[in-house]
This record gives sequence, C-alpha cells and structure tokens, in this order.
Amino acid sequence: MVWFALIFLFLIAEAMTLNLVTIWFAFGSLCAFICSYFTENIVIQLIVFTVFTVISLLLTKPLLEKYLKIGKEKTNYDRIIGKIGIVTKDIKKHDSGRVKIDGKDWMAISDRTIKKDSEVEIMKIEGVKLIVKERK
Repeated sequence: MVWFALIFLFLIAEAMTLNLVTIWFAFGSLCAFICSYFTENIVIQLIVFTVFTVISLLLTKPLLEKYLKIGKEKTNYDRIIGKIGIVTKDIKKHDSGRVKIDGKDWMAISDRTIKKDSEVEIMKIEGVKLIVKERK
C-alpha cells in the first residue's frame, strides 16, 4: 500500500508543477508496487524503485527536453548575432564594457581591449552579456 500511496503522491506533485519533476519517481513506484506482489522484501522493492526510476529518467529526459524544448526560452535577441554594434564604454580584455545595438545598450566582453566608438561584431549572447569582436 505504501508504493500505491507514493504513486498517487508523485502524480499529484507532477500535476501541480509545470515542469517534469516527479513522473520518473511515480514510474519507479509503480514498478516497486508490482514487485511487492512477488516479494515482501523491502530491500528488493527499494532496488527496483531506484533502478527503474534512474533508467526511466536517463532514457526519457533527453528526449522530452529535445521535443518539448524544456528549459529553453526563445527570445528574439538572437537575431542580433552577427550584427554590428558601437562600443559606448571601453571594453577591456576579459572585462565588461558597453555596446549599443539596435538602440539598446548591452554589457559586452571581448578577449581583447576595444576602444569607445569602435565597431564590433556580435558573436554570441551569454546571459545578459554580448560576446563581441572588433570589426576590421
């Protein structure tokens, strides 16, 4: 009965969250519940619970993340990658400066020093920082 209660609790918890959090534990509990009909040994049941939870997590999570795009917020800021911006505050090597692009001011870093009013190409975005290189 404990495994049945855990299945129920994990499914309720899953229903209350927006992310996939406990579904694998519910599956592991279901397997342990089925196992409890064949043996009363709690150690074996816990092993079945753990093994099936881990296997289901390892097999399904990458697929679900790929197809459901879990954890990836799409924004339109990636459209500025490859565009040209103007340095508004000197960027020192491995220290942040400021770049203006499309009328917006961004924190920017580079692997070399770039002076104010230089043109830079946006290489990528990491968090809220632009990674830039000086335009030649």
